[in-house]
Amino acid sequence: MVSKHSLLTLAIQLRQGGFSLDVSVETEAQAVGIVGPSGSGKTTMLDAVAGLRRPDAGLIQVGQEILFNSHSGTNLPPHERRIGYVPQDLTLFPHLTVQQNVLYGVSNAATEEHGRPVLQILEIQELLSRTIDSLSGGERQRVALARALMVRPRILLLDEPLAALDIALRDRILPYLKRVREELKTPMIYVSHVPDEIRQIADWVIRLDAGKVVGSSVPAEAFGAETGNLTSPTRRRER
Repeated sequence: MVSKHSLLTLAIQLRQGGFSLDVSVETEAQAVGIVGPSGSGKTTMLDAVAGLRRPDAGLIQVGQEILFNSHSGTNLPPHERRIGYVPQDLTLFPHLTVQQNVLYGVSNAATEEHGRPVLQILEIQELLSRTIDSLSGGERQRVALARALMVRPRILLLDEPLAALDIALRDRILPYLKRVREELKTPMIYVSHVPDEIRQIADWVIRLDAGKVVGSSVPAEAFGAETGNLTSPTRRRER
Protein backbone atom coordinates (compact mmCIF):
# COMPACT_ATOMS: atom_id res chain seq x y z
CA MET A 1 0.00 0.00 0.00
CA VAL A 2 1.32 3.45 -0.94
CA SER A 3 1.91 5.81 2.00
CA LYS A 4 -0.16 8.99 1.86
CA HIS A 5 3.01 10.91 2.74
CA SER A 6 5.07 9.59 -0.19
CA LEU A 7 6.34 12.16 -2.66
CA LEU A 8 7.22 9.56 -5.29
CA THR A 9 6.16 5.96 -5.71
CA LEU A 10 7.77 4.16 -8.61
CA ALA A 11 7.52 0.43 -9.22
CA ILE A 12 8.03 -0.26 -12.92
CA GLN A 13 9.48 -2.68 -15.42
CA LEU A 14 10.56 -1.33 -18.79
CA ARG A 15 12.44 -3.23 -21.45
CA GLN A 16 13.98 -1.53 -24.47
CA GLY A 17 16.26 -3.43 -26.77
CA GLY A 18 18.83 -5.22 -24.64
CA PHE A 19 18.30 -2.97 -21.63
CA SER A 20 15.85 -3.71 -18.82
CA LEU A 21 14.80 -1.26 -16.09
CA ASP A 22 13.23 -2.87 -13.03
CA VAL A 23 13.00 -0.41 -10.13
CA SER A 24 10.95 -0.01 -6.98
CA VAL A 25 11.18 3.31 -5.12
CA GLU A 26 8.99 4.94 -2.50
CA THR A 27 10.24 8.09 -0.80
CA GLU A 28 8.97 11.05 1.21
CA ALA A 29 12.11 13.12 0.50
CA GLN A 30 11.59 16.57 -1.00
CA ALA A 31 14.70 16.28 -3.17
CA VAL A 32 15.93 12.90 -4.41
CA GLY A 33 19.34 12.42 -5.97
CA ILE A 34 19.79 9.63 -8.54
CA VAL A 35 23.32 8.36 -9.12
CA GLY A 36 24.88 5.44 -10.89
CA PRO A 37 27.26 4.51 -13.70
CA SER A 38 26.60 5.54 -17.27
CA GLY A 39 23.97 3.23 -18.74
CA SER A 40 22.42 2.32 -15.38
CA GLY A 41 18.94 3.60 -16.30
CA LYS A 42 18.83 7.08 -14.79
CA THR A 43 17.52 8.90 -17.87
CA THR A 44 15.16 6.04 -18.73
CA MET A 45 13.64 6.34 -15.25
CA LEU A 46 13.11 10.09 -15.62
CA ASP A 47 11.59 9.61 -19.07
CA ALA A 48 9.12 7.13 -17.61
CA VAL A 49 8.05 9.57 -14.88
CA ALA A 50 7.66 12.34 -17.49
CA GLY A 51 5.56 10.10 -19.74
CA LEU A 52 8.10 9.98 -22.56
CA ARG A 53 8.58 6.21 -22.26
CA ARG A 54 5.80 3.82 -21.34
CA PRO A 55 6.69 1.08 -18.84
CA ASP A 56 5.68 -2.48 -19.65
CA ALA A 57 4.14 -2.83 -16.20
CA GLY A 58 3.93 -1.12 -12.83
CA LEU A 59 2.93 2.09 -11.06
CA ILE A 60 4.10 5.71 -11.15
CA GLN A 61 2.57 8.01 -8.55
CA VAL A 62 3.58 11.55 -7.55
CA GLY A 63 1.98 12.57 -4.28
CA GLN A 64 -1.61 11.35 -4.55
CA GLU A 65 -1.72 11.59 -8.35
CA ILE A 66 -1.41 8.34 -10.29
CA LEU A 67 0.40 8.98 -13.56
CA PHE A 68 0.70 5.39 -14.72
CA ASN A 69 -0.87 2.14 -13.53
CA SER A 70 -0.70 -0.88 -15.79
CA HIS A 71 -3.36 -2.71 -13.75
CA SER A 72 -6.03 -0.02 -14.17
CA GLY A 73 -4.86 1.07 -17.64
CA THR A 74 -4.02 4.60 -16.45
CA ASN A 75 -1.38 6.38 -18.53
CA LEU A 76 -1.59 10.18 -18.41
CA PRO A 77 -0.03 11.84 -21.48
CA PRO A 78 3.00 14.06 -20.77
CA HIS A 79 1.07 17.36 -21.05
CA GLU A 80 -1.38 16.25 -18.35
CA ARG A 81 1.23 15.10 -15.84
CA ARG A 82 2.40 18.58 -14.84
CA ILE A 83 6.02 17.49 -14.74
CA GLY A 84 8.86 19.97 -15.15
CA TYR A 85 11.73 18.37 -17.07
CA VAL A 86 15.17 19.80 -17.77
CA PRO A 87 16.92 17.23 -20.01
CA GLN A 88 20.64 17.17 -20.72
CA ASP A 89 20.26 18.90 -24.10
CA LEU A 90 17.94 21.67 -22.70
CA THR A 91 15.77 21.68 -25.88
CA LEU A 92 15.43 25.47 -26.01
CA PHE A 93 14.02 27.01 -29.20
CA PRO A 94 16.80 29.08 -30.83
CA HIS A 95 14.38 31.02 -33.08
CA LEU A 96 12.42 32.35 -30.07
CA THR A 97 13.34 34.95 -27.48
CA VAL A 98 13.97 34.05 -23.84
CA GLN A 99 10.49 35.25 -22.93
CA GLN A 100 8.88 33.18 -25.68
CA ASN A 101 10.83 30.11 -24.56
CA VAL A 102 9.90 30.57 -20.91
CA LEU A 103 6.21 31.09 -21.66
CA TYR A 104 5.92 28.38 -24.31
CA GLY A 105 2.70 26.46 -23.66
CA VAL A 106 1.89 28.36 -20.45
CA SER A 107 -1.41 30.15 -19.80
CA ASN A 108 -1.56 33.86 -18.91
CA ALA A 109 -3.09 33.03 -15.53
CA ALA A 110 -0.17 30.80 -14.62
CA THR A 111 2.27 33.52 -15.68
CA GLU A 112 0.68 36.16 -13.45
CA GLU A 113 0.32 33.96 -10.41
CA HIS A 114 3.52 31.95 -10.50
CA GLY A 115 5.81 33.40 -13.14
CA ARG A 116 7.11 36.50 -11.40
CA PRO A 117 8.70 34.67 -8.44
CA VAL A 118 10.34 32.19 -10.83
CA LEU A 119 11.89 35.00 -12.90
CA GLN A 120 13.08 36.75 -9.76
CA ILE A 121 14.63 33.70 -8.14
CA LEU A 122 16.47 32.77 -11.34
CA GLU A 123 17.32 36.41 -12.12
CA ILE A 124 16.38 36.34 -15.79
CA GLN A 125 14.12 39.43 -16.00
CA GLU A 126 16.86 41.30 -17.88
CA LEU A 127 17.26 38.46 -20.37
CA LEU A 128 13.66 38.22 -21.60
CA SER A 129 14.11 40.12 -24.86
CA ARG A 130 17.33 38.39 -25.87
CA THR A 131 17.71 35.45 -28.25
CA ILE A 132 18.90 32.06 -27.06
CA ASP A 133 22.00 32.23 -29.26
CA SER A 134 23.18 35.34 -27.40
CA LEU A 135 23.15 33.66 -23.98
CA SER A 136 25.99 32.10 -22.03
CA GLY A 137 25.82 28.46 -20.94
CA GLY A 138 24.78 29.44 -17.42
CA GLU A 139 22.08 31.78 -18.71
CA ARG A 140 20.66 29.08 -20.97
CA GLN A 141 20.53 26.71 -18.01
CA ARG A 142 18.53 29.24 -15.99
CA VAL A 143 16.13 29.79 -18.89
CA ALA A 144 15.54 26.04 -19.25
CA LEU A 145 14.91 25.81 -15.52
CA ALA A 146 12.46 28.72 -15.63
CA ARG A 147 10.51 27.14 -18.47
CA ALA A 148 10.21 23.86 -16.57
CA LEU A 149 8.98 25.70 -13.46
CA MET A 150 6.34 27.78 -15.24
CA VAL A 151 3.88 24.88 -15.28
CA ARG A 152 3.91 24.76 -11.45
CA PRO A 153 5.16 21.19 -11.64
CA ARG A 154 4.16 18.45 -9.22
CA ILE A 155 7.80 17.45 -9.43
CA LEU A 156 10.87 18.79 -11.24
CA LEU A 157 13.12 16.34 -13.10
CA LEU A 158 16.72 17.44 -13.65
CA ASP A 159 18.92 15.20 -15.81
CA GLU A 160 22.59 16.12 -15.42
CA PRO A 161 21.63 19.83 -15.52
CA LEU A 162 25.17 21.11 -14.96
CA ALA A 163 27.13 18.50 -16.92
CA ALA A 164 27.88 20.84 -19.85
CA LEU A 165 29.17 23.64 -17.61
CA ASP A 166 32.68 24.19 -16.31
CA ILE A 167 33.30 24.17 -12.55
CA ALA A 168 33.04 27.96 -12.19
CA LEU A 169 29.66 28.09 -13.97
CA ARG A 170 28.42 25.05 -12.08
CA ASP A 171 29.19 26.77 -8.78
CA ARG A 172 27.23 29.82 -9.96
CA ILE A 173 24.14 27.82 -10.97
CA LEU A 174 23.91 25.56 -7.89
CA PRO A 175 22.67 28.39 -5.62
CA TYR A 176 19.76 29.01 -8.03
CA LEU A 177 18.76 25.35 -7.78
CA LYS A 178 18.91 25.54 -4.00
CA ARG A 179 16.69 28.63 -4.05
CA VAL A 180 14.15 26.84 -6.23
CA ARG A 181 14.00 24.06 -3.69
CA GLU A 182 13.89 26.28 -0.61
CA GLU A 183 11.74 29.20 -1.79
CA LEU A 184 9.38 27.58 -4.29
CA LYS A 185 9.22 24.31 -2.32
CA THR A 186 9.34 22.40 -5.59
CA PRO A 187 9.97 18.66 -5.17
CA MET A 188 12.73 17.44 -7.44
CA ILE A 189 14.59 14.42 -8.74
CA TYR A 190 18.18 15.32 -9.53
CA VAL A 191 20.45 13.11 -11.64
CA SER A 192 24.17 13.77 -11.52
CA HIS A 193 27.56 12.06 -11.63
CA VAL A 194 29.01 14.66 -9.24
CA PRO A 195 28.65 13.82 -5.53
CA ASP A 196 29.08 17.44 -4.41
CA GLU A 197 26.02 18.51 -6.45
CA ILE A 198 23.89 15.79 -4.90
CA ARG A 199 25.09 16.67 -1.40
CA GLN A 200 23.96 20.27 -1.85
CA ILE A 201 20.56 19.48 -3.40
CA ALA A 202 19.28 16.12 -2.20
CA ASP A 203 17.81 14.79 1.06
CA TRP A 204 17.91 11.19 -0.14
CA VAL A 205 20.07 9.37 -2.66
CA ILE A 206 19.12 6.37 -4.79
CA ARG A 207 21.86 4.44 -6.54
CA LEU A 208 21.13 2.56 -9.77
CA ASP A 209 23.20 -0.08 -11.49
CA ALA A 210 22.24 -2.12 -14.57
CA GLY A 211 18.62 -1.00 -14.34
CA LYS A 212 18.09 -1.86 -10.68
CA VAL A 213 18.15 0.02 -7.36
CA VAL A 214 21.25 -1.18 -5.50
CA GLY A 215 21.19 1.23 -2.58
CA SER A 216 19.51 4.23 -0.96
CA SER A 217 20.52 6.48 1.93
CA VAL A 218 21.13 10.06 3.03
CA PRO A 219 23.88 11.80 1.00
CA ALA A 220 26.53 11.54 3.74
CA GLU A 221 26.16 7.75 3.81
CA ALA A 222 25.84 7.44 0.03
CA PHE A 223 29.13 9.15 -0.78
CA GLY A 224 31.31 9.33 2.30
CA ALA A 225 34.43 11.17 1.15
CA GLU A 226 33.77 10.69 -2.59
CA THR A 227 34.48 13.79 -4.68
CA GLY A 228 35.10 12.52 -8.23
CA ASN A 229 32.57 11.75 -10.94
CA LEU A 230 30.65 8.46 -10.82
CA THR A 231 31.19 7.40 -14.42
CA SER A 232 32.16 3.72 -14.51
CA PRO A 233 30.15 1.87 -17.21
CA THR A 234 27.83 -1.00 -16.35
CA ARG A 235 27.69 -4.32 -18.18
CA ARG A 236 24.62 -3.33 -20.24
CA ARG A 237 23.93 0.13 -21.48
CA GLU A 238 20.50 1.77 -21.57
CA ARG A 239 19.09 2.65 -24.96
